Amino acid sequence: MNKPSVVSFLITLLLAAAVCTQAGEPVKVTVETDLKTDQQYYIQPVNTNVPGGGLVPAPPTLGSLCPLGIVQTAITFIPGVPVTFSFPNPTTKTTISTDDYVNIEFKSKFWLCDQLSKFWKVDESSSATEEPSILVGGTKQEQNSWFKIEKAGTNTYKLTSFSGPIGTKPGGFGVPQLVLTNDKAKTLLVKFKKVDEATITTSTSLRMFPF
Repeated sequence: MNKPSVVSFLITLLLAAAVCTQAGEPVKVTVETDLKTDQQYYIQPVNTNVPGGGLVPAPPTLGSLCPLGIVQTAITFIPGVPVTFSFPNPTTKTTISTDDYVNIEFKSKFWLCDQLSKFWKVDESSSATEEPSILVGGTKQEQNSWFKIEKAGTNTYKLTSFSGPIGTKPGGFGVPQLVLTNDKAKTLLVKFKKVDEATITTSTSLRMFPF
């Protein structure tokens, strides 16, 4: 039997190193705490340069109600509407990594658009603009409802979709509205805050409007 050559061994070693380099790492809520699928969180912008709170569903324009868009609330003491993260396909995994595609779903008892789901999605309709809005009403298995959470700093992340990066632009209410954009200056950076029982009542009864 021929022994493996040194070249073959080195190639195998380099391929293994490449796989390890590309592997994701757990998304962090704090230094000690990972983002999990069995918990609820607030998503809070950190770089919009606009005083405000967390992310909430809201009508994308003044003249329409459904489907809802996603904006940063203008009220600084509102942490947002809670969300959960889940995987598009069944798995026993509960920790979310930076290389995972996940679904994002609002967890609000009060919901104006009962005919639509609470899953996030990229607007792929024929009326979508050059920078399509991130809307509510997605489907778990559809690729326009798949998002990644990529590291941007210590406990700070950027959201990307299957189609590209997520950023913000001024919305119909004068607050930052989430859109799909390739403009790096508009990239949205966020942090995550775990929901506790003391705050969940006030935030889930919220607020389909950002003011």
